[in-house]
Amino acid sequence: MTDAPVLQISAPLVLTLMLDAASQEWFDVLRGKHFPPERNHLAAHVTLFHALPGDRLEQVTVDIRAAAEREPFPLAVTGVRSLGRGVAFELAAAEVSDLHAGLSAQWQPWLTAQDRQRLAPHVTVQNKVEPAAARRLHAQLSAGFHRFDVTAQGLALWRYEGGPWSAVEAAPFRTPADRRGVT
Repeated sequence: MTDAPVLQISAPLVLTLMLDAASQEWFDVLRGKHFPPERNHLAAHVTLFHALPGDRLEQVTVDIRAAAEREPFPLAVTGVRSLGRGVAFELAAAEVSDLHAGLSAQWQPWLTAQDRQRLAPHVTVQNKVEPAAARRLHAQLSAGFHRFDVTAQGLALWRYEGGPWSAVEAAPFRTPADRRGVT
């Protein structure tokens, strides 16, 4: 008999925004360099919802597939934010706010207090370090910072497993040509 992992149907679901490959790689490199290795179980990510109910997987999947019926859109990287014990890049786009608001309205009865809060999209590249180390990285990344754009490419759904996440669903955004089946 083997000890197969037990699927936790009730384990929370996490919804993130997928970024273009070059931007994802850039954020991953920074995270790999500055995040404590013993705590760095994940790739860099933009969390839209932190704890959707795992027992609502079917409905969540249907809803994110429908929400992905849109074109990829630019996100502005607008600044470097101190987290006290870490550092993140702030993101802004009307499209991500609208996307979040639409899903929030659909899922309102299920949302945790954290997920009911106004979305402040960001990519964390350092967390859970001494405040002095966070201040140093914040100063380093802020020096000469210039706003730049990344591209939102889709939605990714994950199951939270007490640290690491396991992939559940990827829903890439699609251009009108993709929706017609034209490549």
